[in-house]
Amino acid sequence: MKINFAMWRKAIWTLVKIDDKNEWEELDVISKWLIATRSGVTTVTIYSCIISGLLAWRYFSESDLSFPWTPWLIVTLGLFIAHGTNNLLNDYTDFSRGIDSDNYFRTQYGVHPLVQGFWDTKTQLKWFYVSGTIAFASGLYALWYTQFNLNVLALFAVGALALLFYTYPLKHLALGEISIFLIWGPIMIGGVYLVLTGQWDWLIALAGVPFGLTVVSINLGKHIDKLDEDKKKGVKTLPVAIGEKYARYVNVAVVIIAYAVIVYLVLGPRFFSPILLIIFFAIKRAILVLAVLMKPRPAEPPKEWAFWPTWFSGFAFYHNRMYGGLLILGVFLDTLARIIFPTLINQYWAPF
Repeated sequence: MKINFAMWRKAIWTLVKIDDKNEWEELDVISKWLIATRSGVTTVTIYSCIISGLLAWRYFSESDLSFPWTPWLIVTLGLFIAHGTNNLLNDYTDFSRGIDSDNYFRTQYGVHPLVQGFWDTKTQLKWFYVSGTIAFASGLYALWYTQFNLNVLALFAVGALALLFYTYPLKHLALGEISIFLIWGPIMIGGVYLVLTGQWDWLIALAGVPFGLTVVSINLGKHIDKLDEDKKKGVKTLPVAIGEKYARYVNVAVVIIAYAVIVYLVLGPRFFSPILLIIFFAIKRAILVLAVLMKPRPAEPPKEWAFWPTWFSGFAFYHNRMYGGLLILGVFLDTLARIIFPTLINQYWAPF
């Protein structure tokens, strides 16, 4: 079996669609895992961990301490694998309950090994157990590293429960979207910061809100995209509960608030310097998302649109990638400025 590094890069950056079982069988184990867990989307976990790591770097630089690279790498890898584990469980649960059938939305935009007959449920569970064990070991390491800090233990429990119960029942109770926002925003960013520094900081949690909002914008967009299918399958997501029109308006608010929180953190408590306003270079994509959200989903894809059946989620993902990248760059430059020019920052932009 030849290692396919090109497929690794492709699977990490985008969703891969494969219809030929022979082509699937020729892939190496890592390629299969990355594709089956939809790593093109789960990279949002790495973004959250990078943001948290940079904020922790700011803390350590101000305290004249060395950055704990090993704990950060282990926790980041563990959370990335945990996200993939959740997707494996998600597919297994929906397949077992008969939801991922009849050309359901999920089976149209990426590989679904169970539906496509690439492997059976026993194999899917094996992959889930192996991935889950690695993720669990990372969590145990975080607990050990923090000397079993009760706050870390609580966040570990929240993460584990979210992984196990997101697909059912949370997603069926219109609670999946808020769970996504909390996990990939304030909880993950604040939680990784807590593991690395030993400190829970509500401003750090607030700093995690903007990226968490852009992540849930993708999830909410996907649930609007498949609203009709979910109604038929009895999956009561938030768009099913409140309707497409109001779900689109909620997503409009989500995108706007992602920028508003950054502006507040810069101008209010001055937690960030104006360097963070670099995120407004993503405003063109934000305006595009907002314009798309103001209209109902088209019945048929435009000729130039290659990502159908995703529509709102495709535009939201397009925005998230640039927004997340600029947010990471902004936090990096902000922290670097505080290290190189601490007197200047404290003189002109000291936190209130």
